[in-house]
Amino acid sequence: MRTETEGAVDVRLAARLAELRAERGWSLGELAERSGVSRSTLSRAERAEVSPTAALLNRLCHVYGRTMSRLLSEVEAEPAPLVRATEQPVWEDRASGFLRRSVSPPHPGLRGELVEGRLAPGADIAYDRPPVPGLEQHIWVLDGALDVTAQDVDHHLDAGDCLRLRVWGPTRFRCAGDADVRYVLAVVLP
Repeated sequence: MRTETEGAVDVRLAARLAELRAERGWSLGELAERSGVSRSTLSRAERAEVSPTAALLNRLCHVYGRTMSRLLSEVEAEPAPLVRATEQPVWEDRASGFLRRSVSPPHPGLRGELVEGRLAPGADIAYDRPPVPGLEQHIWVLDGALDVTAQDVDHHLDAGDCLRLRVWGPTRFRCAGDADVRYVLAVVLP
């Protein structure tokens, strides 16, 4: 069951997705062709009838040329230089077992941001493309174990390990243990 705060974020996110499409003058059909997402799913997401999954948001971010953090920050208030832990936006993809905290929400004048990710045991998220080609990522595992596949290369990371890469194609994140994996994702726009 969604809380009032989660419901409000979903409504603002739906409105922003509709705005982005309207700004480009695209029909739902055009956006469906560009993103590979069905018109009905896009329509339901823009009307806040469904909470979009991480994979769906990633496809839309790719089409709109922005990171997921930037998109999510656009539905929040103006970012402050100091973000208290209790004020950091949290978004959950219940379908995949992925929890995402925007530790340092993006700012239009800056290229980097920090995200905390949590994956439940068995969680497996595949992104078919980066939201922004050439996006620089640093993945630092804090607790648990994480398997990351990028450019057809598999990487196993344990607590304390850090993987640095530029993302040009599909990526996959999998919880590699019997307990949650918690990691920091530093994202830098090219």
